[in-house]
Amino acid sequence: MAFSEMLKHFLERHHYKVDLGYSIQKAASLLKTNSYNLVFTDLRLPDGTGISLLKQIKNSKNNVPVVMMTGYAEVSTAVQAMKQGAFDYISKPFNPDEMLEVISNALEVKKTAVSNSNKKTRPLNETFIKGISTASKTLYEYIHLVAPTNMSVLITGESGTGKEVVAKTIHAESSRSDKPFIAVDCGAIPKEIATSEFFGHKKGSFTGAINDKIGHFESANGGTIFLDEVGNLSYGNQIQLLRVLQERMVKPVGSNEAVHVDIRLIAATNEDLLDAVGSGDFREDLYHRLNEFSIKVPNLKDRSDDLVLYADFFLEQANKQLNKSVVGFSKDVLKLFLDYHWPGNLRELSNTIKRAALLSQTDIIEATVLPDHLVNPLNNLPKNKFYTKENEKELIISALQKVGNNKTQAAKLLNITRKTLYNKIKQYNLN
Repeated sequence: MAFSEMLKHFLERHHYKVDLGYSIQKAASLLKTNSYNLVFTDLRLPDGTGISLLKQIKNSKNNVPVVMMTGYAEVSTAVQAMKQGAFDYISKPFNPDEMLEVISNALEVKKTAVSNSNKKTRPLNETFIKGISTASKTLYEYIHLVAPTNMSVLITGESGTGKEVVAKTIHAESSRSDKPFIAVDCGAIPKEIATSEFFGHKKGSFTGAINDKIGHFESANGGTIFLDEVGNLSYGNQIQLLRVLQERMVKPVGSNEAVHVDIRLIAATNEDLLDAVGSGDFREDLYHRLNEFSIKVPNLKDRSDDLVLYADFFLEQANKQLNKSVVGFSKDVLKLFLDYHWPGNLRELSNTIKRAALLSQTDIIEATVLPDHLVNPLNNLPKNKFYTKENEKELIISALQKVGNNKTQAAKLLNITRKTLYNKIKQYNLN
């Protein structure tokens, strides 16, 4: 009760009107008789849990945002709350700036929901998971900001981080959501036929053109075209793409007539395009056309707070695909997940869980069905135990990667003291 009163006074000092209820029963009564823009609930309540109250609110079709608060900050609790539809999750004691930011975001979402209530419902992107980590919150904030615009977006990030999912989410939250979303893997199109694939062709325009063909850009007319691994485009194709972005016109191969296209362009790459610009492999003017707004998708290791949330989602997917009914993970498996560095990011996590679900003969995934490199990461380190100036840095980097940057484990693996390892890290300027 003391915490509730303190929170009430804090919010009132910032000009919010607050009603207090100390039980699920009281909260339910207040929600029946009043309309609220935001609900804060503790995890532990006298007559139940905040999760139970959250379920009641969602089951009553009330779209008020709910923020869960608890002094028992566990990832599993956050996962359950977010799965049930909680808007956010704050640990006690709360940070005042974080609290005000969460309130601002929640009220903005509430306002948007009200303004869209009479509009045509847009399709939701079911594969985008809103994480609870700082990196994930920043990612979604950027998506939410840029989605309603027509700005070209350049999405960067390592392989497997979910760049296409981000692109689909931008499209789903845009005014073009009821129009086509066309994804094109630029690395999979031979440069000899790229012009035809992008812009189409007329029958007889070249050997093998037995019918008219509509290109990807015309197929995306009115919607969004997503160019994945855009850095793989040949220099000639880059010039063609730049012209289309400038003129918004495409001319099929063998045609004398140009077709107007109204498209929103999203591109993605796991390369550093600025390096490619510097080396002359990528046009600088095209880079700036693509990069009206940039979004970097964080690595999985940089949002470890989300890992269990993603693992739970991928397990649900695996159960549907494999007709299984695995309900969760053992504590040992969760610890292995959290300790591992996931170089393949979300794609590696998804594949690992799908394989484990297939092999699992119990309701809980145990470590015995995980790949050996995940259970015993130290087994995969280079066997060379001899230090030279040439291989010392390489061995240190490899050791740190294999143990997820745990310096104590890395020092043991390298058979040196922790202090020596820190000195070596400083010597080689390793981050």
